[in-house]
Amino acid sequence: MTIHQAVFLFAMAVLGGVLNSVAAGGGFLCFPALLFAGMPPIKANATNTAALWPAAAASTTAYRSLLAGYRRLLLPLTGTGIVGGTLGAALLLHTPQTTFLRMVPWLLLSATLLLAFSGPITRWLGMAAPGSDAGPGAFMAEPSRRRLLAAALLQMFIAMYIGFFGPGAGILTMALLALLGVRNIHAVNGLKTMLATISNGMALITFILARTIVWPQATVMIAGATLGGYGGAWYAQRLPSHYVRWFAIVTGAGMTVYFFIRTP
Repeated sequence: MTIHQAVFLFAMAVLGGVLNSVAAGGGFLCFPALLFAGMPPIKANATNTAALWPAAAASTTAYRSLLAGYRRLLLPLTGTGIVGGTLGAALLLHTPQTTFLRMVPWLLLSATLLLAFSGPITRWLGMAAPGSDAGPGAFMAEPSRRRLLAAALLQMFIAMYIGFFGPGAGILTMALLALLGVRNIHAVNGLKTMLATISNGMALITFILARTIVWPQATVMIAGATLGGYGGAWYAQRLPSHYVRWFAIVTGAGMTVYFFIRTP
């Protein structure tokens, strides 16, 4: 890793940490940045997970005061998130490099579309759009046990996607929380960040055990993403974030086009 690559990866990680904490989409920057630095795709994905995980954990601490009222949701969703994150990472490790590389543009396209249409999706579900100025007034309607079990199963599949790739999964989690009756957009952001942290944490453990992470690049990006993640979470609760969300959408669209052109 050259000094120029280190500066480039640090800068992309700062922006990625901000995006993840404010509006999702940090993987649109960090994962391609590692590919541009010459890393094989599966190692790049694993290293991207290592780079962004501490930022997500830092963001979760910024939301801790909002999470106390949602403990009934956290136990089942956390349990299936642990299982799903582990399964998704294991699936990635058993995917050939060339196959995963061919999947990259399609995965980026899916994630970009999820982020682009997150506003209509969440409005249809009766929740304010991600990135809006929705206040904390609307509290959760208590979900039934059946709905909670169904949500936990859906969360397992979302967590599998997080372990396998990740970008765009935040929108799926936000939609799931809306179906459970969570209406406070800041609480949704906090719960989404915590659940992603847990699933990515299990994927990270799997990647560490498989020795898939490239640690010099990961260490540089951990520093940048943690800085961006904590600062982004602090501002997310005070400022409108629709500009950041649109920046993530444009970035994702650009990366999608690039990889469709460059992937054989």
